[in-house]
Amino acid sequence: MDKLLRLLLLIFTAIILSGCKKQSIDEESMVRITLEDGRKIDVELYAEIAPVSVANFLKLVKEEYYDGVCFHRIIKDFMIQAGGYYLEGNQLNVKDDVERIVGEFSKNGYINDLKHEFGVISMARSTDNNSASAQFFICTGTSPHLDGSYAAFGRVVDEESLNVLKELNDVETQDIGYGFQNFPVDEVKISTIRIIKQK
Repeated sequence: MDKLLRLLLLIFTAIILSGCKKQSIDEESMVRITLEDGRKIDVELYAEIAPVSVANFLKLVKEEYYDGVCFHRIIKDFMIQAGGYYLEGNQLNVKDDVERIVGEFSKNGYINDLKHEFGVISMARSTDNNSASAQFFICTGTSPHLDGSYAAFGRVVDEESLNVLKELNDVETQDIGYGFQNFPVDEVKISTIRIIKQK
């Protein structure tokens, strides 16, 4: 009887703790990307779809890792990418390495049915399925060839933010060498990314 009571108590405690954890994630499920010129992009994060990717992104946001980084790759009607580089004058610098995470997508054995459509945020990576770390991209077009191969983990949620995304989609880019063929002519800098309250 004592064993049964202890088991029930353990199960009840686990349920309570998991409920608290979910509430905490829900409270932190939206972030605001503020550009240096004041424009804002609000992004809702889906921990129920990609919990590792969301937890990693929120950790970096809390550490203010993304403050000052630039969008270093903008391909019209495809995506805008940031998280790995920042500019000091004309010098492009690499951000410090962060821990790699598992790729949460079907080709890597994870269920993730969030489609890469306009406004969806996803983790950038190399050819290694588990090489995502800090870099992310936001889709500015529909890219079904990415579905199942990249860890989508959220979506831009409001009209104002979507309009900013459309504006960024249209910026002029240039080839600056060293593999940066789609670098903005005029710097597109992230001032901050901060967690905001759920709407």
